[in-house]
Amino acid sequence: MVKLRLTRIGAKGKPCYRIVAVDSRKARDGMYIEQVGFYDPMPNPEVIKVDADKAKKWIANGAQPTDTVKVLLKKAGVFDDKGE
Repeated sequence: MVKLRLTRIGAKGKPCYRIVAVDSRKARDGMYIEQVGFYDPMPNPEVIKVDADKAKKWIANGAQPTDTVKVLLKKAGVFDDKGE
């Protein structure tokens, strides 16, 4: 099963994340299929960059976003409460 989830890339104390499509059995920071976006929670306001076309393609193909990624996609305007 493919999931859209976060993988950490930041240094200690300075988290940054990639939003990636990955096989659900892989490790959190393991190899991923495709990068869909980027999330940096540290600056104010937080930075969320998402390739909407890639995200919609993966969701249409059955990828399940995690709860956190679903919230980030809603903030970025890619995902709404009705499913798309």
